[in-house]
Amino acid sequence: SPSPQPSPASGRGSNRERQLINPAIIGGGYAGMAAAVALAERGIPVSVFESARQLGGRARGVLHNDTQLDNGQHLLLGCYHQTLRQIERVGGNVEQDFLRLPLQLDLHGELAFRAPRLPAPLHLLVALLNAKGLPFGARLKAIRFMLALRRIHFKLPLPQAGEGGGEGSDMTVADLLAQHRQDAELTQKLWEPLCIAALNTPIHKASAQVLLNVLRDALNRSRADSDMLLPRMNFTALFPQRAADQVEQRGGRVRIACGVEALRPVENGIELTSTQGTERFSHVICAAPPTVAAKLLRPIDELGSTVAQIETLQHQPIYTVYLQYPPRVKLPHPMTGLYRRFSQWLFDKGQIAGQHGLLAAVISAEGIHQELTQDALVNEVVNELRDEFGLEEAPLWFRVIAEKRATFCCAPDLQRPTQQTALPGLFLAGDYTSGDYPATLEGAVESGLRCAGLISGSG
Repeated sequence: SPSPQPSPASGRGSNRERQLINPAIIGGGYAGMAAAVALAERGIPVSVFESARQLGGRARGVLHNDTQLDNGQHLLLGCYHQTLRQIERVGGNVEQDFLRLPLQLDLHGELAFRAPRLPAPLHLLVALLNAKGLPFGARLKAIRFMLALRRIHFKLPLPQAGEGGGEGSDMTVADLLAQHRQDAELTQKLWEPLCIAALNTPIHKASAQVLLNVLRDALNRSRADSDMLLPRMNFTALFPQRAADQVEQRGGRVRIACGVEALRPVENGIELTSTQGTERFSHVICAAPPTVAAKLLRPIDELGSTVAQIETLQHQPIYTVYLQYPPRVKLPHPMTGLYRRFSQWLFDKGQIAGQHGLLAAVISAEGIHQELTQDALVNEVVNELRDEFGLEEAPLWFRVIAEKRATFCCAPDLQRPTQQTALPGLFLAGDYTSGDYPATLEGAVESGLRCAGLISGSG
């Protein structure tokens, strides 16, 4: 998605226009803080309201046993250009803040491939050709599938007359894989893990077109776009806190532990009531989670259709099990997948962030793990680590973080609300709003930048 265009609020002779713009942002996650920084850079002081005691939203730092954790393990891709650019604009250094790995997939003992340093998409095709754990015929099927996607420019064709299929051209990922004769082993070892990692949605429910958007950007352009970036610091420090410092240096305000309770349209603006009182603003960007956004917007008659869209969204969970072992404990790779286990991905925080002995097991999307107690789930993960890697000793401590509404369910032809609402001056930001991407940090940041562009361009 394009960056917001230069606006009247940032040009010569715009002092009066800047004075008339007085925006508020509800939510200090990646979407809200991206919008805040963009507005601050245009000379527009902004007020950010965050209900929690720390910034970051669903990508935030968590302190446990004097150890810095995240509420979930987020992996960025090299094609997340907007997110990486924003991190650097607030003082970050991508090469220092992340462990950068070339595209690779390791399902311990079942599948392994690593992309060589070749131009895209040749790097992927060579990686698939040399993949360990798949029969030669399956590797050829995967290569043919990727070449077929390139021929259609990663865009599903519109259905022909009489074919049915509803209004759009979308389908489930499972249907797309069946259409291209991807067999069960290839699907279970390669495409299903990639789909769940990218969309946090099972293949029988996931949008094929949205997955193709991610594959297009990550695997088909520049080789560096497919790089995997694992953060060396917690997600609050990585961007939101740096962004808040910059916003305040430019005359804005960032209020934490200050939730917004109501919005009310008034003449020439919007009245916002928070736990600290009532204020009037020229514009409001609602960058809160969808359930909170729907609650705030529901009393406003003009926004009935937007609220209805938000309320039709279904959600998918992400569970992260942190296990602190003695510092000598180490996994074979910084990031390792497991096949047909409760743990889908394992992160060795010692290799990634210097937190030696700290392992994070991630379980994405819905599944039978939701039926277990936290103690039972930890026991399953510990047993898997013992069986797969010979870790006989018990962890020193554990912490389970269950985000039960971590992302929206990225279904085919899903109608997501646009950033511009029917109420002038009110905008929506968040990874669930309209865009090419699933629920990712890149989608969140892009939505925030669009909102900032709409405000500064309307001044």
